[in-house]
Amino acid sequence: MPGELLRVAEDPSPTEVFALLDDEYARALLAATGHRPMTATELSNDCEMSLSTVYRRLDALEDCGLVAARTQIADDGHHVDVYEAQMDELTVCLTDGTFDVSLAVESKTHEFADALVDLWEGL
Repeated sequence: MPGELLRVAEDPSPTEVFALLDDEYARALLAATGHRPMTATELSNDCEMSLSTVYRRLDALEDCGLVAARTQIADDGHHVDVYEAQMDELTVCLTDGTFDVSLAVESKTHEFADALVDLWEGL
């Protein structure tokens, strides 16, 4: 890829994660992006949902850190966002009446971010 920009969200709140996992469209998008990074148009076609629905659910998934968007920039300056699931495992714990959600992340997007940090620190 000639250039990529990475956007990563903060830790998710349990309420938001539970709501998203209860949503069939969000679950379908999360499952699809778990196979490979995909554009919103690809997701719309593969998951058979409108583009506006895809974007609304992707925004919510990004806000919770379950999906990350990566902007791919071509040599000619055109760009496209691709989306990738950011979790391999989701753990929910109930301790002293409080829910805690943690994500186990092992993704190419994070490997790219680590490589970028290493490159920057090496300058």
